[in-house]
Amino acid sequence: MVERRNVLPFTAIVGQEKAKLALLVAAVNPAVGGVLLSGDKGTGKTTLVRALADLLPEIEVVADCPFGCNPRNPLEMCDSCYEKAVNGGDLKVARRKMKVVDLPLSITVDRLVGTLDIKRALKEGIRALQPGLLAEANRNILYIDEVNLLEDYVADVLLDSAAMGWNIVEREGISVRHPARFILVGSMNPEEGELRPQILDRFGLFVSIEAPLDPDTRIEVVKRVEEFQSDPISFAERYRPLQEELRRKVVKAREIINEVAVPDDLLQLLAKSVVEMGIRTHRAEIVTVKAAKAIAALDGRKTVNLEDLKKAMELALPHRIKSRPFEEPPQPPKPPEDRSPQEDESKRRDEKEQGKGEQKGKKMENSSTVPPSLGNKEEKFSAEEVDMENEKALKLKDRFQRARGSRSVRTTVIDNPHGAPISYTTPRHDPHDIDLTATMISAILRKSPVIEEGDIRVRVRKARTKRLCAILLDSSGSMAAMRRIRIAKGIAMNFIKNAYVKRDELALICFKGAKSDVLAHPTRRYNDVLRLLDGVKTGGRTPLPSALHNLATMARIFKEKYKNAVVTGILVTDGKANVPLGGDIKEEMERLCKMLKRMNVKLEIYDTRPSGVIDPAPSFIDLMAKLTDAEVHRI
Repeated sequence: MVERRNVLPFTAIVGQEKAKLALLVAAVNPAVGGVLLSGDKGTGKTTLVRALADLLPEIEVVADCPFGCNPRNPLEMCDSCYEKAVNGGDLKVARRKMKVVDLPLSITVDRLVGTLDIKRALKEGIRALQPGLLAEANRNILYIDEVNLLEDYVADVLLDSAAMGWNIVEREGISVRHPARFILVGSMNPEEGELRPQILDRFGLFVSIEAPLDPDTRIEVVKRVEEFQSDPISFAERYRPLQEELRRKVVKAREIINEVAVPDDLLQLLAKSVVEMGIRTHRAEIVTVKAAKAIAALDGRKTVNLEDLKKAMELALPHRIKSRPFEEPPQPPKPPEDRSPQEDESKRRDEKEQGKGEQKGKKMENSSTVPPSLGNKEEKFSAEEVDMENEKALKLKDRFQRARGSRSVRTTVIDNPHGAPISYTTPRHDPHDIDLTATMISAILRKSPVIEEGDIRVRVRKARTKRLCAILLDSSGSMAAMRRIRIAKGIAMNFIKNAYVKRDELALICFKGAKSDVLAHPTRRYNDVLRLLDGVKTGGRTPLPSALHNLATMARIFKEKYKNAVVTGILVTDGKANVPLGGDIKEEMERLCKMLKRMNVKLEIYDTRPSGVIDPAPSFIDLMAKLTDAEVHRI
């Protein structure tokens, strides 16, 4: 009986040609390292992946092997199959369709890599592996939806297996390894946060998927979906010839892929282009060459041409151009401008006026007093690197260096189903996160077929502490004096980069005029926060109580959402609060500071008041430090 698959045919999908090509390349040569599809919700990412599995030809596997080993290649066999093949044993061969193995975000390490086979342990008294998801994914498609939300500890295990092509299990007395060679496909919505750079670089190909804006194309999408849902069998039959033709191309490409050659002049062009783009990883050239060969093989050719290389570069390089966090992609040089003599004279006058303005600004910076009218109008200043060379700033420099080098904070949790399991123990209360393997072993050691209450064990896990770094940036008019806002933005930029390293949630609150504004609610889209920071303008009064109130509200919501969360407020200000919420400003400041301390919100204050400057306006920094036990750093 023919199995009926309710999957939209690959050739029936409208548009998304670049994504289709990337998936076909990975199908021809899985060594490219997988495909990452990035785009908004509802753009067909999952549909493409499932359609690919339905398109691909059947594969040969060892019939009785739980890992689906390749019977024709000893290098892709588990230890058991390899031993049989070497000793001349008979490996029964079966054929089966490739399938999509979904990796859920809530998966545990036991389910991913495998664990003790309880049934065999009880019946036969031996320790054998119960295969996990990596065994099921071998020689199939491993699909991770919302891969940017995958827990770090699961991603680490997955990266090891993807890099080596083998899953090595060492636990509960088990020592087993088996092949784990799969087509890795991930999808993500960039609005929900960036992907860890370690995982991003593992994906050989990257495609940004966008919904078509052409009305006719969108109408065609609706029509095909309606036709497919009303009668999927007839719809699939209509596209069967196209499916078979494309399937034959994939099979032929797999056969000739190792014979495809890349001319030296194209290799020279590729290497030169990668260097000019500022890409540092060698994986860029390696993956591009593999992809170009696969594209040529799909076209039935054994020599890569320039068009193949261009297509491959479009798939393999976009996510590697920005090779370092927050580094802007290199910009091509601007062509020389063709100006008339009058335009040249106008530009010289503008540069002369600008020079006068800069001299005036330097005189202002050297002044020992702050003009009361400065900062009444909105001004925009760019961030400035914090001077870390003088003795007063050494502690701050050391702090930033330690922060960048430190890893995410992890805490030990017991009987809580979140985090990587590291051990087990007896339960203290009613058990929830039961370790079945350890529980069974306890009963086996007592030589009892019945599990008693004393045998129950619960997991001990290492869980990542959810953390929020909320930056409170004073952008009032007083921060324009001596361009303090440039230093303040530089400090905020350091903490944004620190949050990126630690994968912390990040928020940005700016306060000026009548109230504070939450420019960025808790997020992991760090580049967006940087852009918002760069656009902050100065001007107006200092509503510091409003900023502290927003911080308290944000901290309360975050702690309600995540148990044991840690919230840190980074307050960059001169402390000259002069806009109350509605009452006495000092009483409001005291009440808000006490509230933050009760909520266990750690406050760090970066005082932007320069030393040696006469400034009669009062500052609330000392009061805040006293009531919240905040650390104060003078810049």
